[in-house]
Amino acid sequence: MTTAPSPYTSDEMMTVAAARRLRDGGSCFVGIGLPSVAANLARRTHAPGLVLVYESGTIGAKPDRPPLSIGDGVLADTADAVVSVPEIFNYWLQPGRIDVGFLGAAQIDRFANINTTVIGRYDDPKVRLPGAGGAPEIAASCREVTVVVRQSRRTFVDRVDFVTSVGFGSGPGDRERLGLRGSGPRTVITDLGILEPDPKTCELVLTHLHPGVTLDEARAATGWELTTAPGLRETAPPTPEELAALRELTGRKP
Repeated sequence: MTTAPSPYTSDEMMTVAAARRLRDGGSCFVGIGLPSVAANLARRTHAPGLVLVYESGTIGAKPDRPPLSIGDGVLADTADAVVSVPEIFNYWLQPGRIDVGFLGAAQIDRFANINTTVIGRYDDPKVRLPGAGGAPEIAASCREVTVVVRQSRRTFVDRVDFVTSVGFGSGPGDRERLGLRGSGPRTVITDLGILEPDPKTCELVLTHLHPGVTLDEARAATGWELTTAPGLRETAPPTPEELAALRELTGRKP
């Protein structure tokens, strides 16, 4: 007996799950790539009043396609306002005026610290990554952070090779000790499931598995001993409306 193919891809499931985390009427500081697609999907579906902020200085951007970079002209063309980069960071971000920061990662560890700098030693790296950009400030100052990243042992490591953006450091109390304004990563959404920090230990635990994914698969794709939250749940699959909006945004044919 053969299994019927899924009507959606694992990346589509991940993007839809991430989009659902955004609230209508809120503000979101958006990173390029998967976070940007998810944020724009939310605005097209359940959160039309979501205000998208990009670090290039655009506030209220409404792109009709995923921007290629923070400097993509479609962001300025569709924004409610365009301000300077210093104003975005000094007035909007650092004082805690942004509700949610949406970030990606090359590596993430059990305490949700993010690496986008180097793989390997900093002074002799195996791979040099794009770097920090505004991510450290987003992770530090947004009221909460959502991370969108594909899950594998290469990305989900016990300890990141370089801390570009602080999640919870080495555990409870580190954010407070460092004087970070925001509450840190509240959700990590992957192509396999959803993880959230344990309230006591700050370690990421699995709260949801996406349809068709097993717990063994999630644990095999994690570089530490992954624990599960009580009452592990299955993520609701994408609705036809969510898939249609996502595919229109990305230009993917059904």
